Amino acid sequence: MNVERKDILKEKSFHFAIRVANLCLFLNNEKKEFVLSKQLLRSGTAVGALIRESKNAESKADFIHKLGIAQKECDETLYWLELLEGIKLINKIEYDSMSTDATGLLKMIRSSIITAKKNLYS
Repeated sequence: MNVERKDILKEKSFHFAIRVANLCLFLNNEKKEFVLSKQLLRSGTAVGALIRESKNAESKADFIHKLGIAQKECDETLYWLELLEGIKLINKIEYDSMSTDATGLLKMIRSSIITAKKNLYS
């Protein structure tokens, strides 16, 4: 029996993108905030898209490059979340929950990059 291996990074980044999109809808509809939420939406959904793109990389170096961009987008997402919490558009509980997910993704992406680099140079 051929059991398909779960891709945890792909799965977690997709669910994070859903959370980001829902948060942005809340910011738009309830807080009437459009500029910062658009930045958050762009960076927060780019993480999963870049991880998906890395699965079809043309080479190991291309794979590392795409994950590197995903890493930057994830870190940028953390910035927008910090800013939204700092100006009280989201509360501490919302911030902590989203930040925990983003930080977990960031760690997984960094780990994947380190492993890929080790395999590339060994």
